[in-house]
Amino acid sequence: MNKPSRAQELFIRRLKIRRITVYAARILILAGFLFLWEFCADTGVIDSFIFSSPSKIAACFREMVRDRSIFRHISITLYETLASFLLVTLFSLLAAILLWCSKRLSDILEPYLVVLNSLPKSALAPLLIVWLGATPKTIIVAGMSVAIFGSIMNLYTSFTTVDDEKIKLIYTLHGKRRHALTKVVLPGSVPAVISNMKVNIGLCLVGVVIGEFLAARSGLGYLIIYSSQVFKMDWLLMSIVLLCIMAIVLYAVIGVVEKIYQKRF
Repeated sequence: MNKPSRAQELFIRRLKIRRITVYAARILILAGFLFLWEFCADTGVIDSFIFSSPSKIAACFREMVRDRSIFRHISITLYETLASFLLVTLFSLLAAILLWCSKRLSDILEPYLVVLNSLPKSALAPLLIVWLGATPKTIIVAGMSVAIFGSIMNLYTSFTTVDDEKIKLIYTLHGKRRHALTKVVLPGSVPAVISNMKVNIGLCLVGVVIGEFLAARSGLGYLIIYSSQVFKMDWLLMSIVLLCIMAIVLYAVIGVVEKIYQKRF
């Protein structure tokens, strides 16, 4: 095996330094923000009752960990988010395949998908509650409604932009449309599917929180709306921080899946 040249070693070293610098800058910005927030709350620059502080949020979290109530809220929101995400991924993939298989059907349904995707999803949540009742299933459907129409359109667009020459080759070798789908379209669209999943996981979390605002008695969304009503700002900000952490972790998991796919293929 050839030893890397000095120029290559220098380039790799620069990449490592740049990566470390980026991570360090991120940590410093976060630490600086938390320090400034805590300092302003302690010195009275901001009203700690309204804006709370990192120490109060941490104390609130420790208290809810001790009585285990926070785990119930986190687990419910996580379950509803994952359920809506998996259903969106499955249904959007099946719908995109169906549209790709039938050009006439795609021409008929395309304007409806555009309109449904353009609707403000927060307006659909009260309607879903009236139709389906205030149940966890309704919250899962609310989470799906935020992501599914855009996901179908993005996947269908990805299917239609696959290399036509490869599809023509399948037909030249007397292959059927199902062969073009399984041998060319689906394998060629895996990066688009994973990219779509990255977007959908955040959208599903947003949809679930909107649903919990209106139709839940537990979950982080419920905790946010309840704490705002009783003016427990520590609870409210803690719930927002937990949602941010949850979104980061879920996004990172899909990022790991993407890296595994890239290494294997």
